[in-house]
Amino acid sequence: MSKKLQGQVAMVTGASRGIGAAIARRLAADGAKVVVNYSKSAGPAEEVVRQIRQAGGEATAVRADLSDPAQVPPLFDAARETYSRVDILVNNAGVAVTWPVEEASPARYEELFNLNVRGPLLTTAAFARQVGSEGGRVINISSGAGRAMIPGLAAYSATKAALEAMTRGHAAELGPKKVTVNAVAPGVTDTEMARAVLPPEVKQHMIHNTALGRLGTPEDIADVVAFLASDDARWITGQFIDANGGLRF
Repeated sequence: MSKKLQGQVAMVTGASRGIGAAIARRLAADGAKVVVNYSKSAGPAEEVVRQIRQAGGEATAVRADLSDPAQVPPLFDAARETYSRVDILVNNAGVAVTWPVEEASPARYEELFNLNVRGPLLTTAAFARQVGSEGGRVINISSGAGRAMIPGLAAYSATKAALEAMTRGHAAELGPKKVTVNAVAPGVTDTEMARAVLPPEVKQHMIHNTALGRLGTPEDIADVVAFLASDDARWITGQFIDANGGLRF
């Protein structure tokens, strides 16, 4: 595999498992030094670091719960202490919770929006304050749910629609700093989160309505992120890539 990201430092939030872990491994395989962020799962995060190092890459795990604004600055401080800077930010950390609208509450709203929306806003702000003159990349992991009609996922879908709106605005703001900002919207991907929130009949319906006839894998998404992180995507910003195998909503 080519080392298109040699000399770059990448931070992947929520990288202890699933899509985040696959992204961390892929960016490391492309030559980036990777900050593997996690909130609670120290063991899985350290395992991702071990896998990266075993493959010849460089990585370090840093704990930070990004639903807490106070934990964002220490995350970037730790990254700079280890690798001097961050060139690539992948906003992957998020939570998916299903509940009918009748059960909406302030606490449930905050659980979703504090991590899925405020978290990427504050990490992008911290990234922008430290980015160098060479510019960088911000890649937001959105979801096809932001444009889908799925019962029980309305609030989660709203967080992803908000993330896509931030992608457009941040692309306009950070262009002068030579920073591209894009979003990747996975379809149904075979992860622990998807298995927890989507009933089997919903998954089967989506497989049936996917041109390629299967669920996505975390590696499918990681490949798209690696492209956006590379110089090959230098002329792409403010865009959304649906990585969903041709899902028909």
